Amino acid sequence: MAEMDSKLQELKTRLMEISDLNGASAVLGWDQATYMPRGGAAARGRQMATLGRLAQEKFIDPAVGKLLDDLTPYGESLPFDHDDAALIRVTRREYDNATKIPPSLLGEFYQHTAIAYDAWTRARPANDFSTVAPLLEKTLDLSRQMADCFPGYDHIADPLIDFADYGMKAASVRALFAELREQLVPLVRTITEQEPADDSCLKQHFPEDKQLAFGVEVIKDFGYDFERGRQDKTHHPFMTKFSLGDIRITTRVKENDLGEALFSTTHEAGHAMYEMGINMAYDATPLGGGTSAGVHESQSRTWENIVSRSRTFWEHYYPKLQATFPEQLNKVSLDTFHRAINKVQKSLIRTDADEVTYNLHVMIRFDLELQMLEGSLSIKDLPEAWHARYKSDLGVQAPSNVDGCLQDVHWYGGVIGGAFQGYTIGNILSALFYNQALKAHPEIPAEIGKGKFGTLHNWLRNNIYTHGSKFTAPELIERVTGGPLRIDPYIGYLKEKYGELYKL
Repeated sequence: MAEMDSKLQELKTRLMEISDLNGASAVLGWDQATYMPRGGAAARGRQMATLGRLAQEKFIDPAVGKLLDDLTPYGESLPFDHDDAALIRVTRREYDNATKIPPSLLGEFYQHTAIAYDAWTRARPANDFSTVAPLLEKTLDLSRQMADCFPGYDHIADPLIDFADYGMKAASVRALFAELREQLVPLVRTITEQEPADDSCLKQHFPEDKQLAFGVEVIKDFGYDFERGRQDKTHHPFMTKFSLGDIRITTRVKENDLGEALFSTTHEAGHAMYEMGINMAYDATPLGGGTSAGVHESQSRTWENIVSRSRTFWEHYYPKLQATFPEQLNKVSLDTFHRAINKVQKSLIRTDADEVTYNLHVMIRFDLELQMLEGSLSIKDLPEAWHARYKSDLGVQAPSNVDGCLQDVHWYGGVIGGAFQGYTIGNILSALFYNQALKAHPEIPAEIGKGKFGTLHNWLRNNIYTHGSKFTAPELIERVTGGPLRIDPYIGYLKEKYGELYKL
C-alpha cells in the first residue's frame, strides 16, 4: 500500500507540473483575447505553441504510462466512485489519447490557431473572409490530421466530437438532432407566424458602466466568487480557468442592446460556477474540470435561460433594473420586458438567438463542419453554403459574412469538428437537471423570485459541480437523473414557457 501511495503521489506531482504549463498557456490565451496589443500576435502564437508542446511531451512521457500501468490494478480494486480509482481511470483515458497525437502536431496547431484567431478579430469587422480563408484551410488540414491520429473511426469527426463530448459520435449526434428538430420546427413555425414581440425597449441607449455593474451584482447573487474570479471585455465571451482558485469570465457590451452584456455575463458565470464548485482536491489533475462540453453548457444555459430569462427572476430584479435605467425603463411594464427578452424570431446570430430557434443555428454549424471534414464542402464555398442553409432552415440571409460564417470564433480559434454539438446537448441537459433539482426542492422558483439562489446553487454543486470529471457525462446523467440523456423535459420546458408567452 505504501508503494501505491508513493506512485500515486509521483503521478499527482507530474500532473501538477503539466497543469501549471496548461494554466500558463491559458493566461496567455486570456490576455490575447482581452488586453494584448496586436503586435504581440505572432510571438504569442509561438509562446502558446511552446507551452502546449512542453505539456504534451511531459504528459506522454513513458514514465507516466509506467506509473499508470503500475497503479491500474490498485485503481480497479477500489470502488468505482473512489477518488483514486477515478483519477487513475480518467488519466489513463487521457494519456492513451494524448500519446496518439505527436507533440509537433499539437505545437503547430496551437501556434496556427493563435495567428488565425488574431486574423479573425480583424477580418470579421472588415467583412474580409478572403483574409482568413487560407488560415481556415490550414485549420481544416490540422483538424483532419488530429482526427487521423485515431484510426478506426466511423466518421472523421468522431474523434473530435469525442474530445469534447466523450462517448458521442457523428451518428449519435445526428440522431439526437433529428429527434429534436422534429419537435422544434413546428414550434418555431407556430410562434413565428404570430406578430413578433416588441423588443424596442431593449434597443435604447444603456451606458456601458451601468450595464456591467448590474450584471456583476446579479452574478454575485448567483454565487460567482469574485475572490476567485473577475470579469473583462472581449470580442467573443468565454470562461477560462488557470486553477480552481482563478476562474475568469468575459463579456461583450453593446450600449444599444441591453441583453448583450447581461445574458453573456450570466451565461459565462454559469460555466465558471461549475468550475468553482469542483472538489478542490481535484485541482491540477484531470479530474479538476467539467466532464464534457454538453454538461458544461447545461450550467451556462441553466443560469442564462432557465433562471435569468424567467418571469419569476424578473419579479425581483426588474425594479432594480428600472432604478438603474429609469429614463429608459420606467414606462416599460414587466410583461413587456419579459416578452422582449424572450422574443422568438428567425435570426442570423447564434449567440443572440432565442431559446426556441437556437438549436437550429447549432445544427447548421454541425452539418457544415461535418461536410468540411468529409471534403464535400470546400472552404472557399463555405460562405455561400452558410447563406443557403440559413435561407432554407430559418428563412433569413445575412447581408454579408460578418453575420454569416465569420460570426463564430470556434473555427478560427480551435479545431473544425466537435465544437458545436455541446451547445444543444447542454440545452437538453439544462432542463433535465433542473427538473431533478425541482423534484428535490420545489421551493426553488419561489426563492428565485426573492433573489435567492442558494438552494439551486447548492443542489447543482452537490450533484454535478463537485464531481468534476470523476464521472463521464453518461455516468453523471444516470447518477443524477436515474436515466439516459432524453429530450422530453427540454421540449416540455419550451412548450410550457413559450406556450404561455405566445398563448399557444
